[in-house]
Amino acid sequence: MKTLYDVQQLLKQFGVVVYLGKRLYDIEMMKIELEALYKSALIDKENYLIAEMILRREHQIEMEKENE
Repeated sequence: MKTLYDVQQLLKQFGVVVYLGKRLYDIEMMKIELEALYKSALIDKENYLIAEMILRREHQIEMEKENE
């Protein structure tokens, strides 16, 4: 797992499709859904941490774009 697309595919395996219309909001909702999957023990810690890191990076990139 290396990209936001990979995280989307992970979530999709559990029937979670996120589209709120704004990329920043999508990333934030994906974080919420990912955490729920982890707390429910549906994904392991390694995949959770990797996906969380990817989402944090993408969130930071989007925040920088908005601040320009």
